[in-house]
Amino acid sequence: MNKRHLKDNVFLLGAVDWNRRLFDSLVPLPDGTSYNAYLVFGDEKTVLLDTADPATVDVLMAQLADVPKIDYIVSHHAEQDHSGSIPKVLEKYPDAKVVCSTKAKNMLMDLLDIADETFKTVEDGDKISLGGKTLEFIYAPWVHWPETMATYLHEDKILFSCDFFGSHIATSDIFVTDKCRVYEAAKRYFAEIMMPFRNVIEKNLEKLKGYDIKMIAPSHGQIYDDPSWIMDAYSDWVLGPPKNLVVLPYVSMHASTESMVDHLVSALVDNDVRVELFDLTVTDIGMLAMALVDAATVVVGTPTVLAGPHPMAAYCAFLANALRPRIKFLSIIGSYGWGGKTVEILASMIPNLKVEVIDPVLCKGIPKADVFKSIDAMAATIAKKHREQGFA
Repeated sequence: MNKRHLKDNVFLLGAVDWNRRLFDSLVPLPDGTSYNAYLVFGDEKTVLLDTADPATVDVLMAQLADVPKIDYIVSHHAEQDHSGSIPKVLEKYPDAKVVCSTKAKNMLMDLLDIADETFKTVEDGDKISLGGKTLEFIYAPWVHWPETMATYLHEDKILFSCDFFGSHIATSDIFVTDKCRVYEAAKRYFAEIMMPFRNVIEKNLEKLKGYDIKMIAPSHGQIYDDPSWIMDAYSDWVLGPPKNLVVLPYVSMHASTESMVDHLVSALVDNDVRVELFDLTVTDIGMLAMALVDAATVVVGTPTVLAGPHPMAAYCAFLANALRPRIKFLSIIGSYGWGGKTVEILASMIPNLKVEVIDPVLCKGIPKADVFKSIDAMAATIAKKHREQGFA
């Protein structure tokens, strides 16, 4: 891919990774991803904003082949998919300065072994003039690492946002052409990466209101030439109330828990509550995370294994605790053979979730009429609590 024109003397570089299907050995990438870098030519100086994942460094270096000089390499975020190719770029441009936040400097030295004298650290609000192009650096800590920042190009009103507003999509399009597709990918990205830092993101969204942003250029995914809708989406995901939705992740070994889950789904629907169901043996973890963005209630379905929850249910609890969704209510349904501490173990795994626990429904062996009656009562309780909270 060659350099692609965005604005006068502003270009998109980087690589499209069509075939990557897993990020950080954890995050599913059903649509691949991209590693976006940006080149800005001023009248006096030239800057490269971010680089690319080291696996695609040859693509980036080919794009830079006809660029005689780079004065600054801006590292918005020390993670390798953005900054991992900086050492290779420095080999070609040894006089370039790596511009980063004060916290990023030591991280980049640790991760990439970049020499101390190579850095130019900037504080929040600092500016660099390229000659006719002015860069302002905006600290955005914990979006999603502590050292993260963004860059605002004043003359062109472009926000180079790094992971903020990003989406994992491999595409040949420069700008967003299918808002529905990008909305879903950006929501998945938010759920998997940004949701734990919702309170900090709220402050950063407020901070960005002071800038006239006509374009958002993230480090993954397509560029927003109409940025208002993605900023509105983030505001909803961060600030909006939960929806009238129950997320029901479950695993079943001998169909007892599954029959309880199926009954609960029907009972919730009869009470006008939306449900999203996830069989943990086959589900895409990213889809589960997306559902958690909106959920008011989570009910985990699990059999008892060796006196505790099924390991997949335990992983689900661990994931929810790490992602910190804004859920308000939580419960458990499932079956056991002779006893155990499923409820106690799962409860101990979610200290980050400030939720009201609805009485669980556990049964010994296969569920009978009294168990299904208790599940009906659970569904009615959930519906009542959602109505009381005004969740729609």
